[in-house]
Amino acid sequence: MSPTQRTRFINPRLGIYFGIFASAFAGLVLLLLIVEQLGTPATALGPLMLAVPVILYVAIGVAGHTRAPLDFFASGRRVPAAYNGLALAATAMGATGLVAMTGAFFIVGFDALCVMLGVLAGFVVMAVLLAPFFRKFGAFTMPSYLGRRYESRALRLLSAVLLSVPMILVIAAELRVGAYAGAWLTGLPDGAVRAGLVLTLVLALVLGGMRSLTWSNVAQAIAMLLALAVPVSIVAVLVTNLPVPQLSHGPLVRGLLKIEAQQGLPIVVPPLMAFEMPGEGLQQMAKRFTAPFGLVGPGGFVVATLTIMAGVAAAPWLLPRIATAPGVYEARKSLGWATLLFGLIMLTVSSVAVFMRDAVMDFVGVEGIAQVPDWLSQLVTAGRAEIETRAPRLNATSIALQRDAVLFALPSTLSMPAVMTQMTLAGAVAAALAGAGAAIVALGNVLAEDVVTGLAWEPPEPEVRLWLGRFGIVIAALTGGAIAHFAPTDPLRLMLWAFAITGSTAFPVMVLSIWWKRGNAFGAVAGLATGFVVSVLAIVAGEARWIEIDSALAALFGIPASSVALVVTSLVTPKPSRHVLEFVRDIRIPGGEIIYDREMRIARLKRRARS
Repeated sequence: MSPTQRTRFINPRLGIYFGIFASAFAGLVLLLLIVEQLGTPATALGPLMLAVPVILYVAIGVAGHTRAPLDFFASGRRVPAAYNGLALAATAMGATGLVAMTGAFFIVGFDALCVMLGVLAGFVVMAVLLAPFFRKFGAFTMPSYLGRRYESRALRLLSAVLLSVPMILVIAAELRVGAYAGAWLTGLPDGAVRAGLVLTLVLALVLGGMRSLTWSNVAQAIAMLLALAVPVSIVAVLVTNLPVPQLSHGPLVRGLLKIEAQQGLPIVVPPLMAFEMPGEGLQQMAKRFTAPFGLVGPGGFVVATLTIMAGVAAAPWLLPRIATAPGVYEARKSLGWATLLFGLIMLTVSSVAVFMRDAVMDFVGVEGIAQVPDWLSQLVTAGRAEIETRAPRLNATSIALQRDAVLFALPSTLSMPAVMTQMTLAGAVAAALAGAGAAIVALGNVLAEDVVTGLAWEPPEPEVRLWLGRFGIVIAALTGGAIAHFAPTDPLRLMLWAFAITGSTAFPVMVLSIWWKRGNAFGAVAGLATGFVVSVLAIVAGEARWIEIDSALAALFGIPASSVALVVTSLVTPKPSRHVLEFVRDIRIPGGEIIYDREMRIARLKRRARS
């Protein structure tokens, strides 16, 4: 029997290649552990822990170089579902989700669940409402899809400009977290590390585009998972005798409840729409871990979950990756893998927060004068923790930690070798490269496909198209690095703003473009512009305290405004043409030839006929 097309498309050696990478990463960690035990200072090992994986990421990216536009913009449409899902899970929130959310769980407890639930719900909504149909169309970018769906070049250009804003925010957020971890690892200034990350991303992505991004993202996701899971599993064995922290941290929570009550941690009753996630600075544990709705009110919890859900489902740096799957079935499977893997990552992150709380409560809950442990003294010396010395005895409210230091402090609580902390830092850098790289390639593709050549349906010659894509990647990386340097803002706040703007701007238009045939170009333009303007104004008003709603909940105003503007404008303007209605019907049928590839084939034939 002859092999099927799917068999020919997928490289059967992918598992071998990434098994070699995982072995190389594990071998590096073991080698550095041996060297450390022989007396080498930890400060000399940190740069090696950073440099060797980064060189491997760049090598993988360069090896993915291509001269074919389909490979450059869609990785040849032959990425298996498991690898695609792994890349989606790693890039959904990147290092911001890994580092900032660990600290958020530590400080506010279960209130941080709204972010995790929002991302998981976003993957589900994407899989049901958007992904199969976007994959059937097969566009490389969301503006290309919208412009073709509504037959409007103006809409294509407008959506490209507006959707570039959240992608720039994501790049800046990831570079800031990556620079924080890299500076801790190497001792270099944040600015120098940030510049190195930008250079790394350009070198790794500029030759292969989406193809280089896909395979380097898989390697970065493997490094991130190993760096996250290994230290916390060792801690779980030492504390609970079970190597599964996602399950074994439950009994610790019951013990924490009693100690938290003895230490006087408050049970906060917030306003309905409160939403106060921890910032970058030093912060105390704000409330009891399991007490619901402390700094996040019931209404704020629901709105934040729905905001993040809409932002993830229509994210212009996530949804186009569906076009790299071999088919619609694989696209759905990709999101299934992404949901599973992201859920496991967030469960591991929450277990890290529980073990860190347990480590703090171990020495503040003792009778008499508590002794400050060495790991906390080292954090205080480095400026990443603070102890209230005026208190007569140590308690939970007299200790403040940096939100972003919680994840990296866990290995030192049990006096593990410094290499274990450095491995966790290297995993955070890998996650930052994965998240920033996904947004950079998506933004570069938008600049090349929809901004420079967006007023023409027919793309330029393949060589010109590739060079525009490469130039777009360089511009996107430099722009994100400049924003991260000149406008320093809390990375978690930047990520939440990106989700709010994306949900307000793109989610209603994308969903209705598939499920409401009556929508036309006038309505789509009105919906995009209204959602963007309203969400940005709500963010500004929330930051300036002109309204009582937190800026991260800007989609509370943006999504309804965008939906109403799209529907009303479409109803009072002419109906779509018969050709558009047939086009929507074609999108709704998952099988058959990819629409975008068919149109590109026809355009090539016409070009040959003219020449």
